[in-house]
Amino acid sequence: MKIAPGVDSSEWQSLKLDDPHSPDWSRAISILRERIYGRYFDPVDHLIEVEQQKPAVKRRFGFAIVAIDCLLIETFGAFVEGLETTDGKSKATFCKFLTTRPKFNAAFTEDLAKQFYEEFRCGILHQAEVGGASKVWSVGDFVRRDGAMVIVNRTEFHKRLKEDFDDYLDELAQPSNVDLRRNFRKKMDFMCRH
Repeated sequence: MKIAPGVDSSEWQSLKLDDPHSPDWSRAISILRERIYGRYFDPVDHLIEVEQQKPAVKRRFGFAIVAIDCLLIETFGAFVEGLETTDGKSKATFCKFLTTRPKFNAAFTEDLAKQFYEEFRCGILHQAEVGGASKVWSVGDFVRRDGAMVIVNRTEFHKRLKEDFDDYLDELAQPSNVDLRRNFRKKMDFMCRH
C-alpha cells in the first residue's frame, strides 16, 4: 500500500524508531511530509496559484481548498493526539486543533471553532456548501465574524495550516518530544495496517 507518493507502507514498517536518536526518525518525518505535501498541499497550492491571476470576484476554487484543509485539520489533530481514527471524536478533534494550535488559537474561540466545524467542515464535506450565511473568500482577514456570519480567507487559512504542519514536523524532529512522537507513530502504524 502506498502511504505517500512513491512510498510503500513496508518502508515505514522497516524503520527503527525505538531509539529517539535513530537516523530513521528523519526518514519517518519526511514520509509524513511527502504524504501531506504530495497528496494535499501541492494540489491546493496549485489551485491558489492558478486563481491569483484572476480578480477576487472571479475566483471559484475556495470550496475545494477549504474542503481539503478541513480534512487535514482533523488528520493533523489525530496525529497530535495519537488517535487511530476520529470516529465519534471528529468535532472534538477538529475544534481542539483550531483552539490550541499556535497558528489558529488566537483567532478561534471554542464557539467560533464549533461554528466553523459545522458550517465549513460539515457544510462543505457533507452538503457541498457552506452552512448559514458564512462565506469563503480569497482576500481580507484570516477569519472574522460579521453578526452570525463567518468569513474565512481560504488563502490565509491554507497558508497558516501549512505553517502549522511545518512547525509540527519541526517538533517531531526533536527527540525530547516523546509524547508527540509516540502519538505520531501510533497514527502512522494504524494507517500502514489498513
